[in-house]
Amino acid sequence: MFSNKNKKDNTVERKSTSRNVIGRGTKITGDFISEGDFRIDGTLEGTLKTNGRVIIGQEGYINGTVECNNADVEGRFSGEFNVSNILTAKSTANITGNVNVGQISTEPGAAFNATCNMKGAIKELGSSESSDAKKDKQKSA
Repeated sequence: MFSNKNKKDNTVERKSTSRNVIGRGTKITGDFISEGDFRIDGTLEGTLKTNGRVIIGQEGYINGTVECNNADVEGRFSGEFNVSNILTAKSTANITGNVNVGQISTEPGAAFNATCNMKGAIKELGSSESSDAKKDKQKSA
């Protein structure tokens, strides 16, 4: 009568996807790893790795290395920025250093003084060169 044989296990494994916030007037130094999003309105010096989105508010500043899926920058960034999907630089953004992105969107007024490598563009360039090489081989044959 009170057997557990027919009961389903309703346990659900959840990843932490909460938003982490570094507030205005706060300065943090160190290395951070998270599954959730980050919003920086203060200062972060160090390394930040997340599978989520990094948002740098207008008064926010990051000096270091960031690895994330998406990023929105309104404030300042200096260092190594690795964004696997889309980096959006708002009109108040100031980005310096090395940037590796899948795609980039820059509003007028943003300061973007960085070396930029777009992962998608390299793939497209490589595929078009290989098709051109194939056409040349066909013509000479």
